Amino acid sequence: MSDSDDPLARFRLDGRVAVVTGASAGIGARMARVLHGAGALVVLAARRAGLLEALAGELPGAVPFPCDVSRDQDCDALVEAALARHGRIDVLVNNAGIGNPLPAEEEPRQQFRDIVAVNLTAAFVLTQAAARPMLEQGSGVVVNVASVLGLVASGQVPQASYTASKGGLVNLTRELAVQWARRGIRVNAIAPGWFPTDLTTEMFEEESGRAWLRRNTPMGRGGELNELDGVLLWLAGDASSFVTGQVIAVDGGWTAV
Repeated sequence: MSDSDDPLARFRLDGRVAVVTGASAGIGARMARVLHGAGALVVLAARRAGLLEALAGELPGAVPFPCDVSRDQDCDALVEAALARHGRIDVLVNNAGIGNPLPAEEEPRQQFRDIVAVNLTAAFVLTQAAARPMLEQGSGVVVNVASVLGLVASGQVPQASYTASKGGLVNLTRELAVQWARRGIRVNAIAPGWFPTDLTTEMFEEESGRAWLRRNTPMGRGGELNELDGVLLWLAGDASSFVTGQVIAVDGGWTAV
């Protein structure tokens, strides 16, 4: 069967260069493994150098690049390092994110600014830097990791900064997709529901948190990291070649209620 006849071939990423932020743990580490497994040459970015080095050791050919995406100069350096190593960038996954639930009336203003800086502003800065070589080569894919809390209110877990930043990322996805649609770059987003990450450790480790998820999620549970694999590969590869500006919720029905 030729590649043109093989429906799975369009999910392969052989030889393509993928940059993943927030790659030291959780969703980012899983996404880096999945992209690597599909054939991509992966550049791993995060602040925790030790964890990046360990992950790179598991993924032959992966390049660890410790950086802080909230710093413009680090975003530029990350893009320059990927280009220096591989000569191109084909896929950018903006996954880095932070959050700290607090009632809005109690949230420090600086915390709000800091969370928006990482979750939204950094995604724009890095995408802008990566898009320039993508535009020159006439192709590229951006996958933003947003959240269902960019689509609906958080409610019982109050976090104005996080929801505002992820809502901004959702509409930034749409705007950049439209701006670059005729220039070879596709921009889409994944909106995960509740998954086990550094931000949700207590919820998944404590029975009260798991019970809350069972009550409030239509499918009766939180997600497992491997349940993001399919949508990532679909958006990153040629299988979604006519898809741009979309936000795909992977949430067990959370946003359908």
